[in-house]
Amino acid sequence: MLVALVAFSLVAADEPPADRPNLLLVVSDDQRADFLSCAGHPVIQTPHLDRIAAEGTRFTNAFVTTSICAASRATILTGLTESGHGFTFGKPPLEPPEVAASYPAQLKAGGYRTGFFGKFGVGLPGQPGRGLNGGGPSQRELFDEFEAINRNPYFRRQPDGTLRHESDLIGDRAVAFIEAAVADSSAGKRSGGQPWCLSISFNAGHAEDRDKERHYPYPFAEAGLYEHASIPEPLVDRDLWQTLPAFFHDSMHRDRYAWRWDTPEKYRRNYINYCRLLSGLDRNVGRMLEALDRTDQRRNTVVVFIGDNGYYAGSRGFAGKWSHYEESLRVPLLIAAPGGPSRQLRDETVLNLDIAPTLLAYAGLESPESYEGRSLADLVAGESPIDWRSDFFIEHRMENPGIPQYEGIRGPRLKYARYTQHVAAADDADGDGVFVGEFLHDLQTDPQERTNLAHDPKYRPTLETLRSRVEDHFTGYGE
Repeated sequence: MLVALVAFSLVAADEPPADRPNLLLVVSDDQRADFLSCAGHPVIQTPHLDRIAAEGTRFTNAFVTTSICAASRATILTGLTESGHGFTFGKPPLEPPEVAASYPAQLKAGGYRTGFFGKFGVGLPGQPGRGLNGGGPSQRELFDEFEAINRNPYFRRQPDGTLRHESDLIGDRAVAFIEAAVADSSAGKRSGGQPWCLSISFNAGHAEDRDKERHYPYPFAEAGLYEHASIPEPLVDRDLWQTLPAFFHDSMHRDRYAWRWDTPEKYRRNYINYCRLLSGLDRNVGRMLEALDRTDQRRNTVVVFIGDNGYYAGSRGFAGKWSHYEESLRVPLLIAAPGGPSRQLRDETVLNLDIAPTLLAYAGLESPESYEGRSLADLVAGESPIDWRSDFFIEHRMENPGIPQYEGIRGPRLKYARYTQHVAAADDADGDGVFVGEFLHDLQTDPQERTNLAHDPKYRPTLETLRSRVEDHFTGYGE
């Protein structure tokens, strides 16, 4: 069976296997890699996500290349970095060729029935207004069934007058899609055994930014969870922001920290409610797994779970994500595939870039040449490719005065980042050719990234090499 799974990636697009697996992709929002009970988190319990990890693979070094929802979800969709697809908040929508190369468009053209429910968050050609809800002809190129379900507010009034949480509404649509796949096939409404790809995209655990009192509105079912839990301190000293350059001091990191994390009372309340919000997501993932079990589709369904970006949750005195530190870039990634090893841990560096080629590989379709990521199917099957990546490009290009733009390289030991607006504008006060907006960290000796080695003369050759690596990334993209 492992051989069959690996072979999927080698089959030409015009000769798909006769019995292709269903694909279930679930994306969470603002969930750092350690907020899973299977990852050892001391508070949160995620039994249904833990089941995916137990039945398959948990990747312990999974990252996003841009840590914000719009750019990261566009990366998941297209297999391109932000500088490749060009999309984030305030930027034009994806170009038609990028939409055509996206994993749902490729799967739909390859015979899959495709569905999407939840937070879309990516601009498509022909969309009105902000264009983040998937409307217009481009949406129909991607999905047979589609419904944007967003927060602001999380609770929605139903026709019978009751309130229902966004996570539960998404769960409702997911279960209905899974059940309909069997019912329609039995009734002859679809070709027998037509495979499907269902993309589920939660808003949880994103804060409700418009509500300064109830930042994390959790579903009613999660009320009372973690009430008496012992809440851990932030991962990194909450005063560390004071040692950073001045442009961090008046950033959105600090503004939102003051909303959520700056007193013991706020910290405890919001930490618990954030965990409850993610537990509501987990419960709804459990509903999807139960629907797969009940309809006898679990044995032929690949399940993928990934977060769209990390989260500080008070670490370094920061809120949000956006910047180059590990809390921002690390995300959970779980994959369970039929016939693959169970309870497998993989420590290769894997990215949100890899989701699109992975889904196509399981479907027996070749990845478009534009993709920058690569399939994870071999890793999930227990193989050990000898030419896996050792480093990757990181960036954040949203134009917002409260979110400093940066670009850099994250390697197995060293990480380099330069905050471009400040590198370009700052005086080299030390006269050493290094600017206030440059950072260099040794992740082995300083895993919490407390020390900036950019000004250390011993690291000058390394600094120059990593600067060149960043420049190399832009080959083919222009300015």
